[in-house]
Amino acid sequence: MTTRRTRPAPRPPEGTPPPAELARQARAVLADAVRIAHWAADGTRTGAAPLAAQALERAAAALELSPAQVRTGWDRARLAGLIELHGDTARPGWRLRAWDRDDSAVLRGWVALFDAWSLVHASPEGIEATAVAEAVEAVPQVLSLLQLSAGAVTVPALLDLLGQRVAELHEERCEVPYGPQEQPVPPGEGSAELNALLLDWALEGLASVGALTLGAGHATLTPLGNWAVWVKLEQICVAAQSPAGNIEQSAADMLLGCARLTPGPARAEYRAWLAARPVGSAVAELLAVARGEDALLRGLAFEALRVVGAPAEPVVRSVVTEAPLRPYALLWLAEYEGTDPDDAQDVLSREEATWLWVDTAAAVADHGETGLLVRHLDSAVQGTVPALLEEVRAVGHPRTVQVLVALAAAHPDPALAKAVRRAAFQVHTGGV
Repeated sequence: MTTRRTRPAPRPPEGTPPPAELARQARAVLADAVRIAHWAADGTRTGAAPLAAQALERAAAALELSPAQVRTGWDRARLAGLIELHGDTARPGWRLRAWDRDDSAVLRGWVALFDAWSLVHASPEGIEATAVAEAVEAVPQVLSLLQLSAGAVTVPALLDLLGQRVAELHEERCEVPYGPQEQPVPPGEGSAELNALLLDWALEGLASVGALTLGAGHATLTPLGNWAVWVKLEQICVAAQSPAGNIEQSAADMLLGCARLTPGPARAEYRAWLAARPVGSAVAELLAVARGEDALLRGLAFEALRVVGAPAEPVVRSVVTEAPLRPYALLWLAEYEGTDPDDAQDVLSREEATWLWVDTAAAVADHGETGLLVRHLDSAVQGTVPALLEEVRAVGHPRTVQVLVALAAAHPDPALAKAVRRAAFQVHTGGV
């Protein structure tokens, strides 16, 4: 296997405030959004539909804000993960619950808002969606220039960079026109005017979320914006250091590639894979794999979700009602809430623990060694093989027969193997 050359992660910009100060600034940016999120969460307990016309008026009156401010704060609260919508009901997000005590939750919430700046600030009317999308794609280069300059950058310099990046995007996509063409517009005419309009929109959008400040003909990153650009660069460097080269693989293929890694390298691989994707889509892809038939991938998917941490909590909590995922989700939540991993099994009922035992045995039978399957007997909560077999037969796992057959074939004790085979036959035939 080839060894990838790694590059060091970028250092935080000189003069970057400590996390506590950055969190204070982020709380200030999202102050109205937090107030509105608390109001919306309280309102659902009395049956008020969030941001219906009457609710909007009540929020404006209760919070002493204008209706426009309420709408803006509502949108920011949703984008920052402060509230979650379930149908027409708003519920407090995990970040709102952690807002006053967890600086990292505050900063992650602000970064989510920063990433969504183009949704916060409506794009100019009359401009094609393609042109807007190109400007959004070019903004990271604009932000990089602002950070490298470590101070104010003139709008003409930023406009020149935006135009260059948009032109590169056209070239990368091989946008060659076909058929008769009108006389081409001389460079600088038309496109420069459009780029200027789009740059103004982007700078205003970034300023509206607290990432930069605008002066007379220049822009400057705020400490929050400076830090956010560094975070993005760090994520790119982490993704470039994938030890096993699974960054571009699907979740299933990535997990299979990690199956024989020890825990440390596997976590490094999960982090690299996650850093290269939006967290929401990555979590959704991992859960889609967990819902599949491969028990090994189900367990590994939840290991990867442990690396995701807090942003995965609402989604993991939502799958507790799905029987195949329930034991994994309960263990994940227990550990997330601070339970020692050695004690986390206590949150499972006897039936849930038995289901998990069968599911894990199925993973071992499909991908592991026979000796490991035999040793898996020791992890059963029942304590005796007869008790285990009785409860395994009752739990209704779809892989029960295959697991018992594989265990009977692997176990060196003929009497125990016979009992396991009998149990497998009874499950298969529906007998007692």
